[in-house]
Amino acid sequence: MEVILKKELVLNKAACRIIGVAIFVVLTSLGAFVRIPLPFTPVPLTLQTMFVLLSGAFLGSGLAATAQLGYILLGLSGVPIFTGAGSGMLYILGPTGGYLLGFVLAGLFIGKFIKFSGSRPALVFAIFCLSDLILLASGAIWLKFILALSFSKALFLGMLPFIAGDMLKALAASVIYLGLRDRINKIL
Repeated sequence: MEVILKKELVLNKAACRIIGVAIFVVLTSLGAFVRIPLPFTPVPLTLQTMFVLLSGAFLGSGLAATAQLGYILLGLSGVPIFTGAGSGMLYILGPTGGYLLGFVLAGLFIGKFIKFSGSRPALVFAIFCLSDLILLASGAIWLKFILALSFSKALFLGMLPFIAGDMLKALAASVIYLGLRDRINKIL
C-alpha cells in the first residue's frame, strides 16, 4: 500500500507544466469573483493578485506569463471570467485593463527573480511586494490615460487604496510559496 501512495500520478514534467498553467488560469479566474467594490475608485479589490504572484513563483516567468495571457485570452473570447463576470474587448479597454497587463508583467518579474530568494522569507516577501507594485503601477498608468487623470489622481485611485491589502496577499502568497516550494519544484 505504501508503494502505491508514493507513486506519482503524472511523471511527465511537460504534462505537469501544462496542468500547472491551467490551474493558475482557473485560480486567477476564481480570484476575480472574490470582489470588493470600492466607492471611490472604478477598480475593485480582488484575490487575483495573490494567484498572479503564486503563478510567477511556482511556474517561472514563461509559464506564468502563459497562464496570465491564457486568462486574458479566455476572457477576451467571451467567457465571463473577468471581475464582475465581465468579458470581451471592451472590458480590456476599461479601467481594469492595465491591471490585466500587469498580471503578465508581475508574473514575468517574480518568475525571473524568485530563484534568488533561496529560503529567506523576508526576501521572498520583498520580491512578491515588488511584483505587486509592478502590477499596481501598470493599472494606475492605464487609469491615467483612459480616464485622462493627473498622475497623482491615478495613483490615488489605482494604486494607493490597494497597497495594504496587496501586502497581506503578498504575505499569504509568501507563506504558501515557502510551504509548497520544494514539493512543487519536484513536480514542475
